[in-house]
Amino acid sequence: MASRHLTMNMPPLVAPSPELEGRLRAAWKTEPGWRGFFTTVDHKEIGLRYIVTAFAFLIIGGLEALVMRLQLAAPNMSLLTPEQYNQLFTMHGVSMIFLYAMPILSGFSNYLWPLLLGSRDMAFPRVNALSYWTYIFAGLFIYASFMLGVAPNAGWFNYVPLSGQNANPGINIDFYALGMILLGISTTVGSVNFVVTLMRMRAPGMSVNRLPVLVWGTLTASIANIVVVPSVSLAFLMLWLDRNFGSHFFTVGDGGQPILWQHLFWMFGHPWVYAIVLPAMGFVSDGLPIFCRRPIVGYTLVALSTVATMALGFGVWVHHMFATGISNLALSFFSGASLVITVPSAIAVFCWIATIWSGRPVATAAFHFYAGMIGLFVIGGVSGFMTASVPVDWQLTDTYFIVGHIHYVLIGINVFPVIGAFYTWFPKITGRMLDERLGKWNFWLMFVGFNLGFLPMHISGLRGMPRRIYTYGPDMGWSTLNLITSIGSFLFAAGVLLFILNVAISLRRGAPAGANPWDAGTLEWLTASPPPPHNFTVIPQIGSRHPLWEDHLDDAGASIIDRGLALDDGRETIGVTVLDGEPDVILRMPGDSWLPFLLGLASTGVFIGMLTHLWILAGIALIGCFLVLAAWLQPAPLPPMQLIAEAEHV
Repeated sequence: MASRHLTMNMPPLVAPSPELEGRLRAAWKTEPGWRGFFTTVDHKEIGLRYIVTAFAFLIIGGLEALVMRLQLAAPNMSLLTPEQYNQLFTMHGVSMIFLYAMPILSGFSNYLWPLLLGSRDMAFPRVNALSYWTYIFAGLFIYASFMLGVAPNAGWFNYVPLSGQNANPGINIDFYALGMILLGISTTVGSVNFVVTLMRMRAPGMSVNRLPVLVWGTLTASIANIVVVPSVSLAFLMLWLDRNFGSHFFTVGDGGQPILWQHLFWMFGHPWVYAIVLPAMGFVSDGLPIFCRRPIVGYTLVALSTVATMALGFGVWVHHMFATGISNLALSFFSGASLVITVPSAIAVFCWIATIWSGRPVATAAFHFYAGMIGLFVIGGVSGFMTASVPVDWQLTDTYFIVGHIHYVLIGINVFPVIGAFYTWFPKITGRMLDERLGKWNFWLMFVGFNLGFLPMHISGLRGMPRRIYTYGPDMGWSTLNLITSIGSFLFAAGVLLFILNVAISLRRGAPAGANPWDAGTLEWLTASPPPPHNFTVIPQIGSRHPLWEDHLDDAGASIIDRGLALDDGRETIGVTVLDGEPDVILRMPGDSWLPFLLGLASTGVFIGMLTHLWILAGIALIGCFLVLAAWLQPAPLPPMQLIAEAEHV
């Protein structure tokens, strides 16, 4: 990415024109056909791929859950063997938590961030493409184990010694360990891209106090990922070394510590929980104002609570380890931190409720999902608050109460806002509207099915049903509750199926959306639907948080959206200062490239070689990685106008 500092006056502001749009479209468009499929760096294409791929993993994980619910619908069922059940519940957790929950949010953020920020692309387009290719390759790598009948089988948390070589001698866990390291590369480089994009790739005037809440949510999640993903990647590497080379990081008899795994895993795992809900909470914070016809109440409080939630999230990982025999001092500290972390979440809830109460809500399908999420958030938050108490946690840990709680968090606070985001931004992405009547049926099927399926799990847990059991006797008192849970799960699945049908029908014959069908106030609705390859024909200048609502708000600023910077000398966009959003550099962005795909492919080859102990394959693939990186780091030639400018500067 080359740059040209604004050492002289700013370029003049111009109005959009067909000629200007034609030049920009030619410069930014992706080549059609299979070549463009592998080489595109367009953030919108990459975002859509993330969304589709993550939703596919959601469907696969959901089907795995339905098979488990058939097994548990009645006592003494024999649909699955114990080993098959172990592999199913492990792959279900891996799919939902790692292959769906974060990538779906990355997909929406990839698509929406430059549009929300008034930019033409992410900061590092080729890194953006690399993050997707390594994600899909990691998912296929892990699921290859499932196809071979040797899927991970020790739970998504993968505790040792159960996942150690002595207790689990197959290659099941090796697939999981190496696949998670590869997935960690995707998450880390993608997170770095989001952070740098926020710092530099904004429209002039978009200071940090004018950022949409969705941006705050993804930013905090990205910073957390950069800090904590290395922890779990290190843990998986240490486990792989234990299993394959006889190191003793986690083996008791040789000086290792099994509890070290839990510390390393939950140092990652608990911040990860917030990383997969805070961007989804951003959907609610930015979506509710659209359908309540007013700005969100307490914007500053919501933004600060988002940051505070993640900051506190780094200090509560032992919340998952109260039953491991740690010291009373540690129990007291982490119990207190687990109680305190509910405060910023409660602030967000009250601000959402105040927005609905003081606005003029329009009961669209999207509004139903956002409002439903608030109710589910409260239930999931209360059950989590209960387990912050050490004596209560000792009674509830490893029971179905915890299973119910985690589903209220991961589905209630992730899936419901995500479906709401589909109904909100599907018109922008496709140019067509989703059917509102089907959308409301979709909501009620999912909402009723979800509560019917997961609320009884709390009661099952209170009655002593352990998690991760594949069958139970008829005299345990859990039969009716499990039957209700299974019925609710299938009802929820029917709601998801209705949503998929709505998308399929609307893609073919949905009503045309227009540029701004909701009369929303943020920048993405300034573009056409779907947006052109370059996003904005001219870069606007921002004077408020709602530049498209300034005519209706008393205290709004003076945004300039009918003219702006053209920047049409190739792929150019503006770079701004971090805090105030003052323009200080013109950035030249890289074009489509094979390098991200090739680097992702070579990286996967390294891990295949490590899995199979084909060291020659691993070495060749590693050399391939270095060669691709060497080509990647070659400086791009400067465009003619920039050469002239630099010559004049000299």
